[in-house]
Amino acid sequence: MLSYDIKDISLADAGRKRIEWADRDMPVLALIRKRFEEEKPLEGVRIAACLHVTTETANLMRTLVAGGAEVVLCASNPLSTQDDTAAALVKHYGVSVHAICGEDTETYYKHIDSAIDIKPQVTMDDGADLVSRIHSSRREFLEDIIGGMEETTTGVIRMAAMAADGELNYPVINVNDANTKHFFDNRYGTGQSTLDGVVRATNRLLAGRTLVVSGYGWCGRGLALRASGMGMKVIICEVDPLRALEAHMEGYRVMPAAEAAKECDVWITVTGDINVIDKPAFENMKSGAIICNSGHFNAEINIPYLEENCVSKEELKPLVVEYTMADGRKIILLAEGRLVNLSCAEGHPAEVMDMSFANQALCTEYIVKHAAELGPGCFDVPKEIDDGIAKLKLEALGVKIDTLTPEQEKYLTSWQMGTV
Repeated sequence: MLSYDIKDISLADAGRKRIEWADRDMPVLALIRKRFEEEKPLEGVRIAACLHVTTETANLMRTLVAGGAEVVLCASNPLSTQDDTAAALVKHYGVSVHAICGEDTETYYKHIDSAIDIKPQVTMDDGADLVSRIHSSRREFLEDIIGGMEETTTGVIRMAAMAADGELNYPVINVNDANTKHFFDNRYGTGQSTLDGVVRATNRLLAGRTLVVSGYGWCGRGLALRASGMGMKVIICEVDPLRALEAHMEGYRVMPAAEAAKECDVWITVTGDINVIDKPAFENMKSGAIICNSGHFNAEINIPYLEENCVSKEELKPLVVEYTMADGRKIILLAEGRLVNLSCAEGHPAEVMDMSFANQALCTEYIVKHAAELGPGCFDVPKEIDDGIAKLKLEALGVKIDTLTPEQEKYLTSWQMGTV
């Protein structure tokens, strides 16, 4: 039965146009959707999905429904919902949606509970709020769940911690670490969309300014690469010695956060950890610095410190708040510290989400078939799914590659031939 709690159903027609626009750049997912329509591999499967409610996510929902699934979608971040997309999913595609952009914390979890109320057999998460909610306060629903997927780094960290503590009650596939996900979504998607969010929010020229990036994982690499290409001077803050060394070898300056704060014009966190920008950095930060986050939770920035130590704050424009410190310095926070690329812009381009959501769709099919063989824990995306998505993407792009000859295949699996 269709259910929904959205901002305005009258936005549906505009949302449908945007969903169809995104679909043009999602050919792999379209191919999967066509097969799902014919084969119905998800017939009767109930899915609770806690994801960013965007046009790209809408095309994933269409694919799951085409496969025969019953889906309830809620937001995985209070500011990431596109209200017209939510309306279109309800009116034009028959998907139950509980998500409103700007919803408060109480409403956010009420919407997650609405998704859980479907009695899901499969969960689909981005940040693990859905899974942790089920395991902590809605445990009666665990008996129906056969498996799930996790989309992002922060959620994978939480899933691994649950598994290590023996608290994870069913198998969860780590979609984030599929090569066709993190190589492209985290690097190219985050790199472009995060800077897009900063520019839309501030309209500041990036060239010539100093960007501090906390975290040099795949997201940090992509962000630093894109920022350098736009003329920014990039400083990397890291706690991992190997990643710090890599950043240094790539030509970026590497230094502790408290030192980087003295030079920062724009600061972006992408770590998945808590209080990455904290008191030492705030005390050294120069006036006018812009800070924001592109990791999953707003905990990466110690916002309570700002609230407690400022003498005043002012909303300069939507999602742009200026804090005035006791010594007169101004610190500008974007998007309440939440995902700046989804709060202030539109998130990742459809072309990269094509591969991420192809993984979600195919892993849903896989978990339905193989959950009983896996047991509780975190599992990688099967290699055949990952490689198959890469091949489909190349075909869609019109890119052709070589194949190994039988002689080459034999050579790569033998030890007899050496120096000749």
